[in-house]
Amino acid sequence: MEKYEVRLSGSGGQGLLLAGIILAESAIIEGKNAVQTQSYGPEARGGASKSEVVISDEEIDFPKVRNCDILLALTQKSYEQYNHGLKDEGILIIDSSVKVADTEKHKIYSAPILESAVNKLGKPMVTNIVALGTIVGITNMVAREALEAAVLKRVPKGTEDLNKKALAIGYEIAQEAMV
Repeated sequence: MEKYEVRLSGSGGQGLLLAGIILAESAIIEGKNAVQTQSYGPEARGGASKSEVVISDEEIDFPKVRNCDILLALTQKSYEQYNHGLKDEGILIIDSSVKVADTEKHKIYSAPILESAVNKLGKPMVTNIVALGTIVGITNMVAREALEAAVLKRVPKGTEDLNKKALAIGYEIAQEAMV
């Protein structure tokens, strides 16, 4: 059985709630079971937010992430607030601007997710899609084709090419992070 408990965290307004929905949909496209939940602080934009996804080949008996396998942290604040629930053998994917504790015992991948969205694409609004490409590029938890189909189903009309480029950049920086 394969099961992933994923927490996507960052700042409100970075599109992580949509990213969680897209990740769950990509798993469903593959015939897996998935649930997605979300929360954000009262300040919404700018405050810490998280989206959680559980993906499993089998029935999911509890819809919340209990023991996180994969944590994405796009901001320092979200790392500090949400890293406590990551399994010892879990994967921590951080934006390159995030500094982690020296005592961190997880497998850590640092990637320029925010910088790539801004500097390579000129569109910070696709940070979430770059992040999804990075996560899937590192973990292979869903097929790239399923992820692209889910992205194209959810993004605004007219932005399909931009979002395909954002995924490609996410895969590219994932490869660089794994070296």
